Amino acid sequence: MDEPLSPPDPRLAIGARVRAARRSRGVSLRRLAAQLDVSPATLSAVETGQTGLSAVRLARVAELLDVPVGQLLVRAPQPPVDAPSSATGGLEADWREFGPLVLEPSLAGALAAFLELGYAGSTMRDIGRRAGLSVPGLYHHHASKQDLLVALLDLTMDDLLARSRAARAEGRDPVERFTLLVQCLALFHTHRRDLGFIGASEMRSLEPAARARVTAARVEQQRLVDGEVLQACRDGAFATPRPREAARAVVTMCTALPQWFSHDGPASPEQIAGQYVEFALDLVRYQAGDVQVS
Repeated sequence: MDEPLSPPDPRLAIGARVRAARRSRGVSLRRLAAQLDVSPATLSAVETGQTGLSAVRLARVAELLDVPVGQLLVRAPQPPVDAPSSATGGLEADWREFGPLVLEPSLAGALAAFLELGYAGSTMRDIGRRAGLSVPGLYHHHASKQDLLVALLDLTMDDLLARSRAARAEGRDPVERFTLLVQCLALFHTHRRDLGFIGASEMRSLEPAARARVTAARVEQQRLVDGEVLQACRDGAFATPRPREAARAVVTMCTALPQWFSHDGPASPEQIAGQYVEFALDLVRYQAGDVQVS
């Protein structure tokens, strides 16, 4: 059932959460397996931790059970802002690595339609055409256009937060953790430009409950950066008199990358990330010399 989402121990916890969510919704194992197009034996193996789930398949389970993706993920407790973390909590082995974006056909079709036509201008027929599915076939997997948008944004924020936590965990002090977080944000919003663009442009299209959940994830992302800037200011490494405003400007600068970045342009995502670390250090008025971006 796809490549494992997590190493063996977290698989047990994720499987238990899937089982608990399924039972709390009164959904039988056989029914959920049919909706996922897998055998009951395969789903049972997932719930007992013998088989892993990909990020996309996990998002589909969350959608079918009407729970946030984050409720099914295993997230280690975060340490204080001035202490490095050893937990990655991620969906990828290396936060710097970005393979091809692989989505199930319905989500790939939705992403293509939203990019070309916008959410408001897209219909389920437009999405189905790009997904290679009939409209009834599309409705078999997703109840509405809103569900497709929510699934895309949930996946986006789960992946970004997991990578950000892994990046932060590598830092030995607030300045290094800050630069790694900026590097991560810039890499994500260039390598995953399409997802980042939809995330920035279609928040207004979310219904209230989903908007609140995605907003909360964005606040969590911002706080990762805020914490390092505040600590670096306390340590005397950053001299900005307005650390929270500077941190917000840094994150906004990175999340705006999808508006102009092109993979056909002269600079690679890695080169852009290096430049943006320099810009970010200027914004916070870094005092202590050169910082190397790996």
